[in-house]
Amino acid sequence: MTVDPALLVAVPLVASVLPVAAGAVTDRLAWAIAAAALALQAALAAVVCTTALLSAPVSTVVGGIPEPFGIALVVDPLSAPFVALTAATGLGVLAYSRRASPRSGPFYSLALLLVAGITGVCVTADVFNLYVFLEISGLSTYALVAAADGGEAALAALKYLLLGTVGASLYLLGVGYAYVGTGTLSMAALAPAFAASGGLGTTVPVVAVGLMLVGLGVKVAVFPLHVWKPDAYAAAPPAVAGLLAALVSTVAAYAVVRLLLSAFTVELLATVPLVETALLTVGVVSIAAGSLLAFREPDVRRLLAYSSVSQFGIVTVGIALASPVALVGVVVHLLGHAVTKGGFYLAAGTIARGYDARTVDEYAGLGRRAPLLSVAVAVFALGLVGIPPTVGFAGKLYVLLGTVEGAAPVAAGVVLASTLASLAYFGRLLQRVFVEPPGSHAPSTSPGTPETDGGADRPSAGALAVILLAALLTVVLGFGAAALADLVEPTLRGLVA
Repeated sequence: MTVDPALLVAVPLVASVLPVAAGAVTDRLAWAIAAAALALQAALAAVVCTTALLSAPVSTVVGGIPEPFGIALVVDPLSAPFVALTAATGLGVLAYSRRASPRSGPFYSLALLLVAGITGVCVTADVFNLYVFLEISGLSTYALVAAADGGEAALAALKYLLLGTVGASLYLLGVGYAYVGTGTLSMAALAPAFAASGGLGTTVPVVAVGLMLVGLGVKVAVFPLHVWKPDAYAAAPPAVAGLLAALVSTVAAYAVVRLLLSAFTVELLATVPLVETALLTVGVVSIAAGSLLAFREPDVRRLLAYSSVSQFGIVTVGIALASPVALVGVVVHLLGHAVTKGGFYLAAGTIARGYDARTVDEYAGLGRRAPLLSVAVAVFALGLVGIPPTVGFAGKLYVLLGTVEGAAPVAAGVVLASTLASLAYFGRLLQRVFVEPPGSHAPSTSPGTPETDGGADRPSAGALAVILLAALLTVVLGFGAAALADLVEPTLRGLVA
């Protein structure tokens, strides 16, 4: 069975106009439409990704229009895991939001638009349409962050919008620079065109890649381009925070990998060592700064955002090394972090609403009041620390092997130190949850109120099931990391070669 990859983008994109209209009738109808669209997209993604991973890449040119104006879409073993991640995350967050706010027609429409844009980033084969899909996802993201009540969310969305616009503009400037120098927008054609016009060490490719990487760095939120992230993720509704944490920076980092391997090739890193040095430096600094900021942060959701800065620093180190084993580590780490951090944000939002616990100290005694949620929090925390057999351990291990292979002892030491740092701040959180009694650090509930009656909005069975499934996947993906590596490594070796 052959499925056109264009449908992976077209289905959620076209369907995104329907929930708004249906929401005028009832939110249940809007949810049903969004669920049907995402279920169809997930089924199509399953077919395309299976074919790409086990048989051959699946490609199409929309409308048959040739380069440089045609829209070429490709799903290969490198992009397939991220297409599958996007489809699964969309369905999971939709199930979570069935009874959790915001459950409205506009929210479901924006969620569909985000899934369409993120999927487009994964499957596009040219640098300009990558920008288009980034903007589709970006605009929906800004609106989703602002969906929460209060001025804090509006201010966070505005900051996100301003910085995101700067990043997108820099990326687009790099695209224009590359096009003027080569006359092509195709990722596959850019590197040969650069070589034919003077080589990868000349001004045009170096400036183009620099602008594109800085622009995408804002989306990835590496230090010091991360300043939008803590406010946006802390202010967004729980379902939105989970969706963004799983997809936005993850797929932006995938775009960096795709550009470096397909459009500029690793020869650029060898020809211009400054690019590799810059990436390695950004990665190391992000790891250190993110760890320090997370250790000092009392608010759990902001702590998770700073933790992501550190985690994406590890990803950046793997990208800079650009060896097959390091890049396998990047893929595994990105997928694992998406599942773990997305689930953690859903859990943190649920705990905040149901048990009025938002800071590390307010999590004291949560293990007694919400045992299942507490177990999920423990699994997520251990996954982010990198404790076996979680997928976080597998991703870090591959990147560490890459630092050894690439003779980068400083990077290896910083990655190892980040594990100890994350153990410190997540260990403190788990101590509050499982060891300390309720109210030992925060005001207790009113006299006579049972410990189990801490909040007014307890999680629904569906929301709890999604959180527990994410926790289970954090462990299952750890056991399956070697199989995933076997699937993507041949493609990565081919791109590196």
